Amino acid sequence: MADAPEFHDRMLSLGLARVSEAAALASARLIGRGDEKKADQAAVNAMRNQLNKLDIKGTVVIGEGERDEAPMLYIGEEVGTGNGPEVDIALDPLEGTTLTAKDMPNALTVIAMGGRGSMLHAPDVYMDKLAIGPGFRRGVVTMDMSPAERVSALAAAKGCSTEDITVCVLERPRHEEMIAEIRTTGAAIRLITDGDVAGIIHCAEADKTGIDMYMGSGGAPEGVLAAAALKCMGGQMFGRLIFRNEDEKGRAKKAGITNFDRVYTRDDLVSGDVIFAATGVTDGSIVAGIKREPGFLTTETILMRSKTGSVRRMTYRNPVR
Repeated sequence: MADAPEFHDRMLSLGLARVSEAAALASARLIGRGDEKKADQAAVNAMRNQLNKLDIKGTVVIGEGERDEAPMLYIGEEVGTGNGPEVDIALDPLEGTTLTAKDMPNALTVIAMGGRGSMLHAPDVYMDKLAIGPGFRRGVVTMDMSPAERVSALAAAKGCSTEDITVCVLERPRHEEMIAEIRTTGAAIRLITDGDVAGIIHCAEADKTGIDMYMGSGGAPEGVLAAAALKCMGGQMFGRLIFRNEDEKGRAKKAGITNFDRVYTRDDLVSGDVIFAATGVTDGSIVAGIKREPGFLTTETILMRSKTGSVRRMTYRNPVR
């Protein structure tokens, strides 16, 4: 049996950017229109169509849900022309459907690609997440620390006061106790309504975003996408799956997960080299949102490769037909 073609990430990176851009452009006309499902569907359709133009044997490992629950871009779906390397794909066609529908900041289209077996096949359950940016020794913060201990440890590592630390947290009732504890340290909290992939990416560019740490629970699939971004940009991430019932444990077993208490590091979530692309739909602190001008739509995309640590920002001025 012939060896599988090599994952030529450099050759595929611009193609991946086009996939992300296509999804963003498709959702542009639905920004602020109040229809989350329609915006998501438009992004899904465009992303799928563009993926099927790439010369890859792609499998969606992080997608829109199980096959019976998501007619398009479901987990296990095969995409691409079938000619080329075998790759795993993690995607969120519209990270922040509510943000798009309400024209709020930080809605993105997000996709990552790596060689076969490079990303954890995370079940659609919650994950407790912790992330910081690059430049710190391994283990400076851990999942076993309390929220207040994490803030204190990071402040000590940075040589600053806890009052100089800003933590990004998804605004949910389940995080109220954690938020209260963080505030006892004097740290600032940046609350976000949706989009924890963007929230975690913010940690990698603390000087630009003002966010030093992310903590809290959110979707496990989004955790893998965020880990792919940090694999390229640098930074530490930890995640522990949260199971609320036996059905969710069954989903994990189906994905090959048997240790339900395991703490995953960034490199456990994404073990091989990946490429990552995200295009802004609405304005955010990572990339600009879609800009309209007579006859054109302009997007900004961030494109990254873990193999080289390169981060490229691109603008695409697309004629409106």
